[in-house]
Amino acid sequence: MHGCWPLRILAIFCSLSAFSQQPLTLSAAIREALEKHPLIAAADGRISTAQGLLEQAALKRNPHLTIQLENIRGGWQSPYRPFVDNDQFLYLSQTLETARKRERRTELAAAHKELAGIARDLLAQHIAAQVRDAFWTALGAARIARVYNEAIANFAQTVTYHEVRVREGNMAEADLIRIRLEMERIRLAASGATLIAERASINLQRELGRTAIDGAIPLDGTLDGASTVPAENADEAMNRRAEVRLARQGVAAASANEQLQLALARPDVDLSAGYKRTNGYDGLLAYLNMDLPWRNRNQGNIAAAGAEIRVARSNAAAAEAMVRAEVRAAYSAYRLRQAQIGTMLSALGDHARETARIAQGAYREGGADLLRLLDAERVRLETDLLRVQALTEFRLSESAVESAMGVVP
Repeated sequence: MHGCWPLRILAIFCSLSAFSQQPLTLSAAIREALEKHPLIAAADGRISTAQGLLEQAALKRNPHLTIQLENIRGGWQSPYRPFVDNDQFLYLSQTLETARKRERRTELAAAHKELAGIARDLLAQHIAAQVRDAFWTALGAARIARVYNEAIANFAQTVTYHEVRVREGNMAEADLIRIRLEMERIRLAASGATLIAERASINLQRELGRTAIDGAIPLDGTLDGASTVPAENADEAMNRRAEVRLARQGVAAASANEQLQLALARPDVDLSAGYKRTNGYDGLLAYLNMDLPWRNRNQGNIAAAGAEIRVARSNAAAAEAMVRAEVRAAYSAYRLRQAQIGTMLSALGDHARETARIAQGAYREGGADLLRLLDAERVRLETDLLRVQALTEFRLSESAVESAMGVVP
């Protein structure tokens, strides 16, 4: 019984390792990025900051307490009676804000909080788009590396066939050397493709916001699956895209700032009331204090706020134009890639494989030379690589459509 414990522990570690290496799907990748990315956490912190400023803006002004003693003399200046010959003052002051300044400050702070929330949405859309692109790029790179490995496995059979022919004396050794050189060329290209796939996997993990980077992670997805994209609708895209909502909210925030600056042009009123004792006599006092808006009527800040509104409106118009252009360009590229996948590449791949099969059969029957066989194998390999690249570009165009429409899975 005791001897089984090491095996059980080993089985547990193996199961944990297998669990940690579960293939990553596109939806799981986007969900992980939106939940754990450090930039998202930073954006949440900015929203909390804006909430604190909103609470502060809604607070009322505090009253001001004043305690004052006058006519204090030294004991050698007799006769002097402390707290009898002195003048004592005790009064409270309160600033009364005019023109609804507190309400205007609250509106501006609320607009800034809304800006922080939309900025987080914009960051989430950007991260989701980056993760989508990185996922399809990594999946395409892994598929290309697999095509090279399959080509090496298939070509190894050809090398074995030629080695047997050379040993039997039915083929010149120069042809075997040429075959082996072609094999080494494919292996060299395969090692480069493996490196590209590993870099694409590292880039995907970087876009996910991971701090611990692995060399390569398994991906669960296919380049050949059916494609579903939303219908082209620029108006719907503008309602979804955070860039447009952020620009429109910028107009609202600029308008709120203008209203606050107009309110600040109205002077506040300071009211004070208190108690006074002089020479043993008690009395009350009250006074009013306010600025006289003769020179400074906040006209500079009001003019700046009006200019900011015009800038914000221009930015909103530019954002809407940008979204319309991106939607049109994304759908044009998507339709082009879809046409390539549906017609040209499928027929091209069938022809290349059939040509390679015929060339290999003819070569074994002595009806074709070695160069024709190698050309057919190269064409088949290049066609397979071209198809994978086209499928990857198609998935990237699909991702561009989703990004242009503001779709976040």
